Amino acid sequence: MEKTYKNCQSCGMPLKKSPNGGGTEADGSTSTMYCAYCYENGAFKQPDWSVGQMQEFVKGKMKEMGFPGFLGGFFTKGIPKLKRWS
Repeated sequence: MEKTYKNCQSCGMPLKKSPNGGGTEADGSTSTMYCAYCYENGAFKQPDWSVGQMQEFVKGKMKEMGFPGFLGGFFTKGIPKLKRWS
């Protein structure tokens, strides 16, 4: 059985907060590694992004959701350690 992650291994978002509980694999099954915002039909939605671009995107999303800026910085500093970027 494959490992189940609590957080998306691309952006760090908790998978339980992802629409449908995760992105989709090529066969239509739910990804246990990536969220619906990053991953669809077995591929990344932003395949050319750098880790820095992902961090900026997540900070912007958190700001939209009403989180203070310092929290965005705090939550995104772990992104480079996620599987997608290692």
